[in-house]
Amino acid sequence: MSKQDLIVTALTALQPEYLDVLDESHMHSRGLETHYKAVIVSPAFAGLNAVKRHQKVYATVGELMGQIHALALHTYTPEEWAAQGVAPASPTCRGGH
Repeated sequence: MSKQDLIVTALTALQPEYLDVLDESHMHSRGLETHYKAVIVSPAFAGLNAVKRHQKVYATVGELMGQIHALALHTYTPEEWAAQGVAPASPTCRGGH
């Protein structure tokens, strides 16, 4: 099972209404299966600020966080996602090719 699949499996514990995990390693210079972007829409984020949401995700992903270099998080409540509908594009890597 790929790291991407493992991240998706772990994040299903948050009962997301929408979940998209992208492997963006090809955009970076640190090798394969190193950089990911997760868009997570879950009622579990209601009432939480961005820091608390990210902490919840890190706790959910657990030890797998130690196996990757970066996990860009875009966390939304269902209401926020309905209003926004799209996560921002990832920036270009500044670490080389």
